[in-house]
Amino acid sequence: MAKKNQTMIQVKEIRFRPKTDEHDLDVKIRQIKKFLEQQDKVKISIMFRGREIVYTDIGREMMQYVKQELEDLACFDQEPRLEGRNMVMIVSPKK
Repeated sequence: MAKKNQTMIQVKEIRFRPKTDEHDLDVKIRQIKKFLEQQDKVKISIMFRGREIVYTDIGREMMQYVKQELEDLACFDQEPRLEGRNMVMIVSPKK
């Protein structure tokens, strides 16, 4: 009976690049909001390729922008941090 009532939480992933344009960013943020409404966790990652690793400050600004857009819908499980060539942040839906 308990197994029937439990819900599986999925972790969806959305990927950006430092050169992702503002409109494309807004489209992806809309997608993240849709995932959060479905009660899924979302892993937001920015991939740095080649020499883009120098522009981690641009990545941080993008993460701040995403964070501002989602602060009413989500709680942030993991703050943005650099893991190798990826900057990762994990958000989950507010209860």
